[in-house]
Amino acid sequence: MEPLMLALDLLGVLAFAASGNLLAARKNIDIMGSLVLGLAVGLGGGIMRDVMLGRVPNSLQEPIYLIPPVISALTVYLLGRRALHARVPIIAFDALGLGVFVTTGTTIAWEAGVPVASAILLGVLTGVGGGMIRDVLANEIPAVFNGSDLYILPGIVGASLMALIEELGWFEPWWALVIAVLVFTFRMLAWRLEWRVPSPMRGWSYRAVLGRNLSVFRRPPERDRGVFAPRRTRRFDDID
Repeated sequence: MEPLMLALDLLGVLAFAASGNLLAARKNIDIMGSLVLGLAVGLGGGIMRDVMLGRVPNSLQEPIYLIPPVISALTVYLLGRRALHARVPIIAFDALGLGVFVTTGTTIAWEAGVPVASAILLGVLTGVGGGMIRDVLANEIPAVFNGSDLYILPGIVGASLMALIEELGWFEPWWALVIAVLVFTFRMLAWRLEWRVPSPMRGWSYRAVLGRNLSVFRRPPERDRGVFAPRRTRRFDDID
């Protein structure tokens, strides 16, 4: 890999591992469990991508990929109680990992010779796969299924832009950095401003469409859906 692309990939591993370690701290998981969770989220998306491409995962070929999760786990452990109520850092690190892995994952898939649509799909999988593993292991509703704000859409946008640049022959390593920042910004704005995709219509009827009973369109009350719940439902002990 290009040095910049390798650095970005390691940054993505570190960011996702940090999100997993901070979530482990919130769940009162010990340091070994935190390390396992950090390894799972930091390496999971890339391993799934490489297995689908029929190659030995990068993280198994290069031991350097094991260093960021260890550093992250030790750092969060030394932070002690200050990490217990971290919520915004979890979302920020998760958004950073999403942005970085979407770009590097799409690039690796495209260089493997798969069609553009498949490169986009694998790029998105790289970006969201580790987070899904983290949330399932930590008994959280995965952010990609939470519906509280935009999550997978920034990844799709980033992967599509990266695949378009590759297809047009414009690729330079710095493009990956630019798109990673774009995805990170998109994701954080979506969380901060509570941008949403349309929710499913429940109990709709022809009478409601005619305006006779508009109550069915009212959004149900929000409930706390874990660390990725909307900001308005955050618990009193969350520190922003």
